[in-house]
Amino acid sequence: MERADEEDLGRALREAQDGDEESFRMLYRDVQPRLIRFAGALVGPDAEDVTSEAWLQIARDLPTFRGDLDGFRGWTATITRHRALDHLRRKSRRPGSDLPVEELVTMAADADTELDALDGVATQGALRLISELPRDQAEAVLLRVVVGLDAKSAGKVLGKRPGAVRTAAYRGLRRLAERLSPADPDGASQAGPDAEDAASGTRPLAQSDKSGGTGAEGVT
Repeated sequence: MERADEEDLGRALREAQDGDEESFRMLYRDVQPRLIRFAGALVGPDAEDVTSEAWLQIARDLPTFRGDLDGFRGWTATITRHRALDHLRRKSRRPGSDLPVEELVTMAADADTELDALDGVATQGALRLISELPRDQAEAVLLRVVVGLDAKSAGKVLGKRPGAVRTAAYRGLRRLAERLSPADPDGASQAGPDAEDAASGTRPLAQSDKSGGTGAEGVT
């Protein structure tokens, strides 16, 4: 099934807030793959448990959400991140410290078009290296690349200014490019400029930056 276009999803958001179950399922199909990958980089194989908790809150609070589709994606990412951090506090383990490469690759195996910013780089190697980045850089890259948020929405999720998110994403992608360069000089030469463009906003990672609402309002 082809992914619903943005206009259909925007309509589904409004209808889901009015209680339409099919519209809610449409939103779930769009957002859940992004959230499971994001959570997977934080909590590893417990990502499904974390996103299940997140969706309970999303379903509960959806009628009171205010914002557009981009805002909704940012809002769901914020909730997921909070649930992931709660989970890590309960487990008292470091984010991503025991995440097998195979788990992350499996979760991100379907239609990895979000990784276009790393042109010519093998998916498995890129995801493995993302999981090894400093947490601030890894989260910035994941929110921009996997969840598809613009810098403003990603900043709201992380509690940072958009410029700080762009900087963290840029540094993360530059670090990936540097680590990949010995094995694949051509791939690294492509990844470096793309990383700079992505961070500056001239070449978005997943979708163009927008100045609309962040959608993280009211998340606890």
